[in-house]
Amino acid sequence: MNAEIETYSRHIREHIGGIHAALGGVSDEQLNRRPLISGANSAYVIATHVFGNARAWVLGIACGQPLGRDRPAEFASRGTYAELGQAACQLSGEVEAALAVLAPARLDVRLTPSPELWGEGEPHEISVREALVHVLEHASIHLGQVQLTRDIVARGS
Repeated sequence: MNAEIETYSRHIREHIGGIHAALGGVSDEQLNRRPLISGANSAYVIATHVFGNARAWVLGIACGQPLGRDRPAEFASRGTYAELGQAACQLSGEVEAALAVLAPARLDVRLTPSPELWGEGEPHEISVREALVHVLEHASIHLGQVQLTRDIVARGS
């Protein structure tokens, strides 16, 4: 595997695992509780959203695999820490396998993703490299939200 692609793969998988690990020790009730802040999501929802985004942007956009995304379902999700761990494990394996066969020349390919995979806003032309960087940026932002949400609900707020 190309060193640049391997770096993306490793860091994306670390972020996926980090989001799951950040929620260790939180009860399933707390995991699914929305903080008493207007518009807040539960930690489970945030994690599920990050996983949905990573799947869409790595597998669908960057690697061109045919798949759909149900973004509204991400924001309505509920589940257990164990289920989140299974999802993280599965996604990490999928990301590793998909990026292991991604040709380095594909990083510079420019494309306009489908609105379904893009998520919010109007899709515009990006490179495959930009898609992978987006996954890292998106996961980093939401890791902080997961940590804050965990702390807020653990205090009973």
